[in-house]
Amino acid sequence: MATARLDYVPPWWTYWLHNFPHFTFLLQSTDNTFKPEEASYQQSVIILACVGAVGLGLSLLILTVYLICLCCCHKDIDEETKRPNNRCITWTAVAAGLIICSAVGVGFYGNSETNDGVYQLTYSLYGANQTIGGINNMVSGSVGNAETGLKQHLLRLDEIFSTRPDYLQSLRFMQLMLNNVVRELTALPDVSKANVDLTAIADQIAFAEYYRWLTYLLLLILDLIICLALFLGMARQSRVLIIMVMAFVTLSLILSWASLGGDTAAAVGASDFCVAPDKFIVNQTTDVLTADVAHYYLFCTPNQPNPFQQSLTVCQRSLTTMQIQIQGLLQFSVPIFPTAERDLLGIQRLLNSTEFSVHQLTALLDCRGLHKDYVDALMGLCYDGVEGLLYLSLFSLLAACALSAMLCATFRLWTRVGSREKEYDDIDEEDPFNPQARRTSYNPRRNQSMLFGGNPRYENVPLIGRGSPPPSYTPSMRTTYLSMTESQIRHFGTDFQV
Repeated sequence: MATARLDYVPPWWTYWLHNFPHFTFLLQSTDNTFKPEEASYQQSVIILACVGAVGLGLSLLILTVYLICLCCCHKDIDEETKRPNNRCITWTAVAAGLIICSAVGVGFYGNSETNDGVYQLTYSLYGANQTIGGINNMVSGSVGNAETGLKQHLLRLDEIFSTRPDYLQSLRFMQLMLNNVVRELTALPDVSKANVDLTAIADQIAFAEYYRWLTYLLLLILDLIICLALFLGMARQSRVLIIMVMAFVTLSLILSWASLGGDTAAAVGASDFCVAPDKFIVNQTTDVLTADVAHYYLFCTPNQPNPFQQSLTVCQRSLTTMQIQIQGLLQFSVPIFPTAERDLLGIQRLLNSTEFSVHQLTALLDCRGLHKDYVDALMGLCYDGVEGLLYLSLFSLLAACALSAMLCATFRLWTRVGSREKEYDDIDEEDPFNPQARRTSYNPRRNQSMLFGGNPRYENVPLIGRGSPPPSYTPSMRTTYLSMTESQIRHFGTDFQV
């Protein structure tokens, strides 16, 4: 059953990112073709990465202007004016926290998508590496059998059949066929260098992806902790907790803008490759593969000829001819030269193993296997990988903007909490107009306990009949009450001492 051909079509977002302007350090427009070895293209990618630095600079500028306005325009306002501002600050902080939580959800999805895409890319590279390694092993094994084992057997048979020119002619013909097999196998392209390059590339990508995924995971967790700490600090009105939140918000703000720049540069660079990957690979493999071999594996069209077909056909026909010759020698020469049977059977075993290796080599050299790995790698990189980078860029942008607003709100909240604590510190606790004192005097049970020195025996005793002052009294009544209290203290000791 024929395997359906896999086609790769770049997604629309790669074309959108590919059309981003590319500028050098001198702000000169450059070609957006993927050429990572050229300095102009490297400069354009660095310029894209500086988008995060520009955003960070704008955020810091806005924060500086806000702090200057806050310090210069600060006025003493009454309590009625403070309450709406506090409510506004609270809602601003809450809204920023909710936006960050939503952005974290987007970030988790983008981080997972990018990791899945890179995993599919590295898995396909390892699969292609295994196929290429199998080709190298098959070629080297077949050539080794032909050059060592078969030639040794033919040399011994040449000595045994030295008196029979007809048998020697068969040996010469087999030697010619053997030379054809060796020549055609060695003429196959040496893909051992590509094998090493794919392994190194896959290892480097996997190493970088692990730390990228871990870094984003820690950043996402940090943003969640910031939101929880902010809500807790607002609830407890803790200046220390708010200061810690401000410090971590500043750190996360810097990391968010930096990640935005890195994601943008990586997404645009990957899109430049994904738009025309065939052209880049053909240019990079000119030292290893010929153009027809590279096109055979990259496109794998049904009407495209197999560049290895002729060599493989010659090998199979030569091996089949040698098998026929060996069968004839076993039938006619062994009764005359019994010592030749061992070498003839040895040649037959080597021919069988070589023919089996050539059949396996034919299957490995077919374009469908490597082309499938190639398409899977592109799907992982250009679909899941670039899409995940876009979601991570969205997360970084939302988080950076929300963190900027949160930093403004937390700073204003910190000043409010500080001024409130200062006002409370300046109030005399014995002042009858102190709100706290009014709350204390409003509690009749506590006043009653204070009158009797906190003694529980007298807390529930009615005040009437014990010389206690009424709820409202004149100065003369207060003097009478105090004199009665002093006499009671002398009579009863310290039970009624306040």
